[in-house]
Amino acid sequence: MPSHLNRTKPSTQAGGRPSAAIEITPEGVLAAVRAGGAGKRGEDADDTFAFAPLAAGALAPGIDEPNLRSPEAVASAIRSALSEVSPRTRAVSVVLPDTVVRVFVLDFDTLPEKDAEALSVVRFRLRKMVPFDVEHAGVSYQVVAQSVAGCKVMAAVLPGPILAEYEAAVRAAGYEPGAVLPSSLAALEAADSMEAFLAANLSSQALTTSIANGQDLLLYRTIDLPAEPAHRMEEIQRSIAVAVAYFEDKLGARPRRLHYAGIFKPDDFASMVADPELTVVEWAPVPEGGAPATLPQINLAGVAGALAGAG
Repeated sequence: MPSHLNRTKPSTQAGGRPSAAIEITPEGVLAAVRAGGAGKRGEDADDTFAFAPLAAGALAPGIDEPNLRSPEAVASAIRSALSEVSPRTRAVSVVLPDTVVRVFVLDFDTLPEKDAEALSVVRFRLRKMVPFDVEHAGVSYQVVAQSVAGCKVMAAVLPGPILAEYEAAVRAAGYEPGAVLPSSLAALEAADSMEAFLAANLSSQALTTSIANGQDLLLYRTIDLPAEPAHRMEEIQRSIAVAVAYFEDKLGARPRRLHYAGIFKPDDFASMVADPELTVVEWAPVPEGGAPATLPQINLAGVAGALAGAG
């Protein structure tokens, strides 16, 4: 998966990320560190978590307007959460809300071998696909499938001023932004499986559904959710049904499990989905150790995935 959203050149290598990560959400900042065993995943990982809340309205994710309505409060939450986990490095991976990043799967006949030239080709394709300036945007890409017929590329892009806001908050907190990833792309790396799987990432603003098959990304779709509870549930059910149908169409079999991460408990999300043939499983379970009792019901998959590339 793309490991850094960069204005000038992409980083397509997942390894070598910092051993600390934060996810910035409207509810607060989740921080995590990997104490040892770089690159470990799941139950083998040795992660410690901390959470610092944000006041309502301090952060409003989106691509049209400034996100940090209270930059000082966001920087303070970053500093507070990281101080609790005591990272050994000032560099941290930064996980952003899905709603600020646009992700596309693009087909090319071929791409230049040099990264800078390939990035220019990707930027050119993205120009008519997003409603903001691509030349000064944060862009990263990764080839997810390649054959003699062509190559499939996953590209992530967000407005340059929005990226600069988040990076400035990290620096104001006394740290340096390393890898920068959207939540659901980061979370995909928390799943240590080469088999095809269906996943859902639910925030307070949006739902992202994805289908990964080994290194190939078959589906990645983020939708904004309505505020009204009944309409929100209908939209969640509709989005999961679309993803299930797409999975069956592409892979020839209906998925049995849905890997879930989000602001509600898995059982509550399963009730929302209301599909008796689909078992909802926790994407990144809260570890028995390392997570304080004060940690709220929150998505750990993003920071867990960001740390999966630490080394």
